[in-house]
Amino acid sequence: LDRMPPYQGGGEMIESVSFEKTVFEHLPFKFEAGTPDYVATHGLATAIDYINSIGIDNISRHEQELTKYAMQKMQEIDGMRIFGTADHKDAVVSFLVGDIHHLDMGTLLDRLGIAVRTGHHCAQPLMIRLGIQGTVRASFAMYNTTEEIDALVEGIKRVSKMF
Repeated sequence: LDRMPPYQGGGEMIESVSFEKTVFEHLPFKFEAGTPDYVATHGLATAIDYINSIGIDNISRHEQELTKYAMQKMQEIDGMRIFGTADHKDAVVSFLVGDIHHLDMGTLLDRLGIAVRTGHHCAQPLMIRLGIQGTVRASFAMYNTTEEIDALVEGIKRVSKMF
């Protein structure tokens, strides 16, 4: 690292500059070009404080409750296939309904203002193993509500009627 030239240039990485020569700072500062991103680090610290004020266990519990609620409600939909039903799964539900292509479902849900992800989700070998092209995936977080899940379920029912 001492022999390597810096790959970027900017403030804070230079000890001295003259017309004859530039002397770089000692490691690791030699590779720290420009002003440190103090705005992002402050934002991260604020986000961590916020999460700590709520409590990571409370967030986890809320997400688990949302996931359980979503899976119960979604299983009431005709033709619903949910992929991944472990008891303590992450707050995501991957699904297909009947023969509706995942992209069609996702696009029409989007038109209804419901954001989901579609495709093979960087798990194409799993999709091949399951004999499907992809799934629709709904993800939940600490800021989601059961009312939003109800809207998702109603949206899926509405789209299903189109096919």
